[in-house]
Amino acid sequence: MSLKFPWFYYAGRWLMRFLLFVLTSYHVRGQENVPASGPFLVVANHLNNVDPPLVAVSIPRKLFFMAKEELFRYKIWGYFVRGFGAFPIHRGRIDRTAMRQTRQVLDAGYGLVMFPEGMRSTSGHMIPALPGSALIAVDNDVPVLPVGITGTEKMWQLSWIFKRPCILVTIGKPFTLSHNGRVTKEQLAGLTDTIMSHIAELLPSEYHGVYAKKV
Repeated sequence: MSLKFPWFYYAGRWLMRFLLFVLTSYHVRGQENVPASGPFLVVANHLNNVDPPLVAVSIPRKLFFMAKEELFRYKIWGYFVRGFGAFPIHRGRIDRTAMRQTRQVLDAGYGLVMFPEGMRSTSGHMIPALPGSALIAVDNDVPVLPVGITGTEKMWQLSWIFKRPCILVTIGKPFTLSHNGRVTKEQLAGLTDTIMSHIAELLPSEYHGVYAKKV
């Protein structure tokens, strides 16, 4: 896996920022919480396909992404997806290749972005998360940077272009997951809830969904 970014990576980031400022009311809070150096794991709620590039332009560090394997099935499209820092993961099973690439990214001092829920929430409410993000944070002993996204759930039909939806990205303070030795399945579930609670704290109550009682 190459950790170098092609020329269109920088052009794509500029274009994304331009489109956000033209087509939406886009705001970012908490950029001062982003670690200035070293590896870290970004975790965010997931509302729309635009969320990955949105996070990329909102955090002033070079980031890599875990993305569903289906995005890489077509060579040309897969080439561009990889060029923007994404690498595939097979959902529903342990993907050892993806885990090795994760360690490569973090060992090199970059940020890794994950959406713990594993899929978009069609309702806008937070849905039960998978344990992968907690496992990666524990195995690699890296700080976790929570991010709350609101507004992108309104960007479904083309008519949103004429409404300039308010898009807010809120970056929380990094935290670490405390653990002792090997983590059990039950402990991993608890650590996953901890991650999601930190994300929920950055969101209005109507987004909390299944994590409403854990905030």
